[in-house]
Amino acid sequence: MTIPRSSASSSGVIGFAWLLLMLLAMAAMLFCSAGTWRYWEAWTYLGILLTASSLIITDLLKYSPALLERRLRMREKETRQRWIVGSAWLWFVATHVTAGLDQRFGGSEISALAVGIADAFVILGYGVTFWVFRVNPYASRIIEVEPGQRVISTGPYAVVRHPMYSGGLLIHLAAPLALGSYWALLPAVFILPLLVARLRHEESVLLRDLAGYREYTRQTRHRLVPGIW
Repeated sequence: MTIPRSSASSSGVIGFAWLLLMLLAMAAMLFCSAGTWRYWEAWTYLGILLTASSLIITDLLKYSPALLERRLRMREKETRQRWIVGSAWLWFVATHVTAGLDQRFGGSEISALAVGIADAFVILGYGVTFWVFRVNPYASRIIEVEPGQRVISTGPYAVVRHPMYSGGLLIHLAAPLALGSYWALLPAVFILPLLVARLRHEESVLLRDLAGYREYTRQTRHRLVPGIW
């Protein structure tokens, strides 16, 4: 699919604007709850997110502007998915506020090495996401099947059926430790059942609407974690 250069440029502007707004919101959650700017784990984490997301947006703008437009669609068509996404956002906020409060009151003592390892997993999660975008031009943010869409079974899709969720799971579970907090793991784990519910519902939509998907599920057995589920 070819889109006009002006439309692609507009998508790039919107994409970077959303990234900036998201980072500002996350910074507000972290630093306001921490009560200080002297929170190096948060600065490092936000720097990783800014760098990785900027590289991905730039790559999409150059090589796959149609996919970038798909990623900017926010409103889910399925009512159940809107409920799941809204609930996940609440736990996302709780995770970051808890990390900041932990920093304020000194509840966790995590070594710089452990934080660095967690940061590496965050980067790995973004690497998986980038790989997904390179092989799947239909990787929309919302649950939908477009006219002419085909099953993608190569690259990360040969390992698990939902590799973008796998990458997101790595980022989300590593984030509390990357932010220097054990306590933030508590709200973070509540997103897991929501992720599973979203994934299962998405599969029901794909089985219903995407030709060849049922055969693909027989070929690639695991949904999220290789060798486990």
